[in-house]
Amino acid sequence: MPENNYPKLHNASWPGVVGKGPDSEPPISIDTMIELTANAEVDGVKFDGFDLFAADPHLDIDSNDDGIKKMADKARAKNLEIGSLVAPVWAGTGGGSAMGSREERNQFVTQVRKACILGKKLRDLGIRPNGVIRIDSSVDPHSWAADPVANTKLIAQTFREACDVAADYGESLAAEGEICWGGMHGWKTMVNTLEAVDRPNIGFQADMAHTLLYLLGYNKEDERILPKDFDWNDRATLTEGLKTVTAALRPWTIDFHVAQNDGTVFGSGSHDKTGRHCQATDPNGKLDIAVDAGHWLRDENGILTKKIRHICWDGCMFPNDVMMQPKTWNDILGAMIKVRQMHGWYEAP
Repeated sequence: MPENNYPKLHNASWPGVVGKGPDSEPPISIDTMIELTANAEVDGVKFDGFDLFAADPHLDIDSNDDGIKKMADKARAKNLEIGSLVAPVWAGTGGGSAMGSREERNQFVTQVRKACILGKKLRDLGIRPNGVIRIDSSVDPHSWAADPVANTKLIAQTFREACDVAADYGESLAAEGEICWGGMHGWKTMVNTLEAVDRPNIGFQADMAHTLLYLLGYNKEDERILPKDFDWNDRATLTEGLKTVTAALRPWTIDFHVAQNDGTVFGSGSHDKTGRHCQATDPNGKLDIAVDAGHWLRDENGILTKKIRHICWDGCMFPNDVMMQPKTWNDILGAMIKVRQMHGWYEAP
């Protein structure tokens, strides 16, 4: 039997930007992130591509055709594809709160439109065979909690408008569940928000590090699954908890981030507290990466869904000195390969 060649293995480029900045460490350029990705290799296997942050300093959201072609050429020169794009929907990057004023919500939708234009142009250039546009609510849980019903309605309305725009460009939007985003900060709350949008091109972006925190009820205590004094050695209870969350959100999942988490929260730079992404080999990591990825990539009967055409490693807020070490990316690639060996498949080129 030939080796599995799906899902494709992608690295994320945005850890070079997220959590970096004036009060943290300097950003790492897109050229360096592509180089680090392309140089990683484990037993002859390399990354197939990378997912991209559609904002400065990586890819200007207002890039002209030349700028977009330049990015495609950079990827092609390293034998990499481009996958999902992160739309910069936050106030500091030109967007606005999805439950804010009409002006803020218009800015949110405008940023999604621009990301979709970029995505379609990259598809037309033949460098982006799959992937989604990643969004979140761009508002904190505390503000959302002032009026959960009305605020969920407003977020859903903004997401609906964004979905209608995305449909014009043949794109789907994936909302990434994180405990730092209002209306997305608990697993039941996330389902409610997705159901309220009621559009065929909205889905969930599951990140293993963030969804682990759903089990702990950070910012949404009433949706906690694991007990407060949970013993992390109790693997059976952890597995049941993961199955509860994945059963609810897997039907919505259209994009998937492989990651590790030590069960704590962390924030740096301008980024609010969220799941602490650990290195792939971190001894404090609470997940069995390859095994636990299966809860997302297989259905409740253990059958591969094959819905996810590429998986992406997300390791935000690693220190720059860690990110500049080739071993970091080889360890990550090694973890990704194990996921594909366990839950992948082969398609003839």
